[in-house]
Amino acid sequence: MSLSLGLDTGGTYTDAVIFDAAAGLVVAKAKALTTRHDLAIGIAEAAGKALDRAGADPAAIGLVSVSTTLATNALVEGQGGRVALVMIGFGEADLDKAGLRNALGDDPVQLLPGGHDIHGRAKPLDLAPLEARIDALGADVSAFAVAGYFAVRNPEHEIAARDLIATRTGRAVTCSHELSSKLDGPRRALTTVLNARLIGLIARLIAATRGFLAERSITAPLMVVRGDGSLVSAEFATLRPIETILSGPAASVVGAHFLTGRDDGYVADIGGTTTDVAILDAGRPMLDPAGAEVGGHRTMVEAIDVHTYGLGGDSEIHLEDGTLDPELCLGPRRLVPVSLLETLYPGQIVPHLKRQLDSPFAGRLDGRFAVQAGLPQDQCRGLTRSQADLLARIGDEPVPLDRLLRSTSEVATLDGLAARGLVLVAGFTPTDAGHVEGRFDHWNINAAHLGAALFARRKDGRGRPIAASPEALARTVAERLVRLSAERVLQTGLAADGLSDRRLLASPLVQRALDRSGHYVRAALLLDRPVIGLGAGAASVYPGVGGLLAIEAVVPDHADVANAIGAVAGQIRVSAMAEIVPDDESGGFVVSGAAIEPPRQVLRSEKAALEAAAAACRVAAAAKAAAAGAGEPEIDVRSDVEAVTLDDRRQFVSATVTATATGRPAAV
Repeated sequence: MSLSLGLDTGGTYTDAVIFDAAAGLVVAKAKALTTRHDLAIGIAEAAGKALDRAGADPAAIGLVSVSTTLATNALVEGQGGRVALVMIGFGEADLDKAGLRNALGDDPVQLLPGGHDIHGRAKPLDLAPLEARIDALGADVSAFAVAGYFAVRNPEHEIAARDLIATRTGRAVTCSHELSSKLDGPRRALTTVLNARLIGLIARLIAATRGFLAERSITAPLMVVRGDGSLVSAEFATLRPIETILSGPAASVVGAHFLTGRDDGYVADIGGTTTDVAILDAGRPMLDPAGAEVGGHRTMVEAIDVHTYGLGGDSEIHLEDGTLDPELCLGPRRLVPVSLLETLYPGQIVPHLKRQLDSPFAGRLDGRFAVQAGLPQDQCRGLTRSQADLLARIGDEPVPLDRLLRSTSEVATLDGLAARGLVLVAGFTPTDAGHVEGRFDHWNINAAHLGAALFARRKDGRGRPIAASPEALARTVAERLVRLSAERVLQTGLAADGLSDRRLLASPLVQRALDRSGHYVRAALLLDRPVIGLGAGAASVYPGVGGLLAIEAVVPDHADVANAIGAVAGQIRVSAMAEIVPDDESGGFVVSGAAIEPPRQVLRSEKAALEAAAAACRVAAAAKAAAAGAGEPEIDVRSDVEAVTLDDRRQFVSATVTATATGRPAAV
C-alpha cells in the first residue's frame, strides 16, 4: 500500500494527514500549533502524531506534499531577503511603474543597455556596468532578480546576465522569463524581485520538512502546492517560491473538490485568524485573470482568485462604538483564546479571571492578557523606547493587562508590539464561545466561561449589561459569526459577478434579504452553487450560512484538514508558450518565446510557424513537467490565432501557442 503525507502550515495550525489516495481514505490526521519562530517544531509535532496514529511504515509513504501561507504572509508583512535587481533595456522611469520602486525599497538596482524589440531582435548588450559592481552586490544581497526588455520574446540577454551573476557570486538568480510569458516588463520585474526575496524563506520551510522526513527515514518525493492548486517538486518551488503565494487557499479548494465530489461551489475555509472564500468552478479553482495580488503588489503569478477576510475562530470580539445598542464586532485582529492560554499556562489565567469577576465594576481591560511571542532577538530591532520598556515588562509568561498597562498611551504601545508579532494578546473569542456552548472541548472550558462572564457584564449605551449570562453571550457571538460569514460568501459572489462595491452588501435590500424581513416588499437572494464549509469550526458555522443564503451547505468529513488533503490530491500542471507575429522584413512569420530554441525563428508560412511553435512548446512543457516532478504527463497543445478579413482576404495578425502538461507526481 502506498500512502501520502499531506502537510499545511497555516497561520495558527500546522495540519497533517496520512492519506490513501487509491482508496480515497484519510488513514490518520493531526494538528499542532504553527511554531513561527522554528517551523520544524510544528511540522514534526503534527506529522509525527499523524504517522504514529496511522502506524505507518515509513517505506509505505510514497509522496509528501506541503501547502503553506508563508509566502503570502511574508509579502503582506514586507518580509524577505535583500535582493539586487538587474534591468536590461529599461530606464529609470520604469521603476515608477507597477509599484516596482515601492517594492524594492532601498534594495540596489543596476540598469544595463540591451534588451530586445517586440519581434525578439536584440539591441547591443553591455554587461560592463554589472561586472564592475558584481562583487559588492554579491556581498550585500541574498539573491538577484534579472528582467530584460521583451525577454519573453527573446531571453538571451537575461540568460547572459544570469550566468555572469551565478558564476561570480554563487547567489540565487531569478530571470523574469522563467516566471511569466506575458508582456508588461515592469510588472514582470516586480514579480521577479518578489520571487528572489522569498527564496530563502521557502528554502527554510523545505529544509525543515526534509529534516523531519530524514529523521523518520521517509524517502518519498517532496512536493509543494502552487497558488493555482497544482503541485511542483520542492526543487522547483525553491527556485520559484513566488508561485506558492495563496498555496494554502488553493489546496483547500482542491481538498474540497476531492472530499465532496462537487464540481462547483463557494469554498469557505474558516481558520483561527481569517476566512478564505474562493469559487470552485467546473472542478478547478477559479483563477484571478489579472494575476495574484498580495500585500498590495499585483504580480504575474497565475493563482487562485481568493477573498481573505479577517474573520475566524480567534477573532477579537469588541463592541460597536457610539451606539445605544452596540453590535458585536468580530476581527480583524486575532487574539489567543483564553481557553487556549490557560491550557498552555495551567493555573496562571483562571485566578486572574476570577479576581476580575469578583470586582463589583467591569474594567475595560478585564479578560485580556499579553505574553511575548518568543521571536528571535533580531526581530526586535527598531523598537521605540516605550515599546522596548513594555516588551521587557511583559516577559515570557502571560500577564493580565489590568496589571500591566499603566496609562492609556500604553494601550497603543501594546497594539504596536502586537502588530509586529512580538507580543500575543489573549482574550475572549468565538472559539471560547464554542467551549461555553459545549460545541468545543479541546481547551479549558472553565477559562472560557469566566471570559464570557467578564465580557457579558460590559455595558451598552444605556448602562445595561450586553448579555444576561455567559451562555446568552456565547449564543450571540455564534449567531454573529454565522451572519458575518454569510455576508463574506455573498460578497465573494458579488465580486465574481463584477459587483465589488462594498456598499451594495450594506444596502437595505440585501440586508432585508438576509434578515428575512419586510412587509409589502420582501427581498430574496439566489446563489448558483452550494457553500462548502472547511476548517475546524465549519460544522458550527456553515449550516447556518446556508440557511441565511438559502443554498445547500456541505461540510464534508475531514473538513478540518481539507488543505492538507488538497496538498496530496492535486496534480502537476505546467505550461509553455510561444507567440507568432508577422515579420515585416521578410514577409514571413516570427516565432518567439522562452520555449523556442533558438529564441527567435522566422518561418515562411503560417502553417509552418504554428507547427514549429507547437513542437517546441510540447518539448518545453514536457521538460518543465519533469522538473516539477511529474511521472507520465499528458500534454495538450492549444493554438489561438487572431486574424482579420480585409477586402475579402484573410490577414494573419498574431497567434499564441500554449502546451500544458498535466500529471501526477512520479512514483518513488
